[in-house]
Order: sequence, then structure tokens, then C-alpha cells
Amino acid sequence: MIKILKKLELLLNKLQDVPLLAIRLALAYGFYEPAMKKLQDIHAIGDWFASLNIPAPYFQAYLATGTEILGVILLTLGLFTRIISFPLIITMIVAIVTVHWENGFSSGDNGFEIPLYYIIMLITLICFGSGRISLDHLLFRKNAKASD
Repeated sequence: MIKILKKLELLLNKLQDVPLLAIRLALAYGFYEPAMKKLQDIHAIGDWFASLNIPAPYFQAYLATGTEILGVILLTLGLFTRIISFPLIITMIVAIVTVHWENGFSSGDNGFEIPLYYIIMLITLICFGSGRISLDHLLFRKNAKASD
């Protein structure tokens, strides 16, 4: 029985990059539509941010939009994944505080459930990296091994 468990563990260890890829792609997909909506009418987003009493609303609209677009690209490629995860977490915290918190937890009520899940997935990427199915691995792991 122990041999079977060891073999299963080895197999599962070889597959651990697949869920990291899935998390990256799910997040990229999740950020894509909101980023494109913001981009379509950035001035309206600035107006909306002003109505929410967000400081420097038009600057923040461009900052949030740029962060989300960059996040979509970098998460899809698996490039600088840990770095882009930090500003994306901040974007989600701001979304929770300004929009979702008062609606409670449930996503069906526009609550903070989905942004919270995004934060958890982004923290996972910060802790584990983008995995071997990524440009991060292709570009930086080989260089790290060459310098050892």
C-alpha cells in the first residue's frame, strides 16, 4: 500500500504545474472582460470612481484598467506572475471595499465572493510561482541553473 501511495505521489507531483496553469488562465479570463469594459469608456469609469469617492478617480481608472490589461497578458504568458499578482490583489481589495462588501459574501448578490477567490488564487501564484508551463520558467529557471 505504501508503494502505491509513493507512486501516486510521484505522479501527482509531475502534474502540479497543470493547476497553476489553470489558475493563471482562469484569472486572465476573469480580468479580461472587466478590463475591456473599462477600456471602452475610461471616462465613464472615472466618473463612476468619483461617485464612489475614490481619490483621483480618473487616474485610478487608468491605473486599474492598465493593471487588469497587463494582468491578463502576463498571467496568460506566465511572465512576471508573482510581480503582477501584487497589484492585482490591491485592485481586488479596492473592489471589495468600494463595491462588493456592502452586498455581503454571495456572488449572486454582487458580493465579495469572486474577488476573494481571485485574491486566494493570486496568493497561490505568489507562493508557488507560475509553474513550469510558463515563460517565467522558460526564461528564468534555465538562467538560474546556468549560474549555479
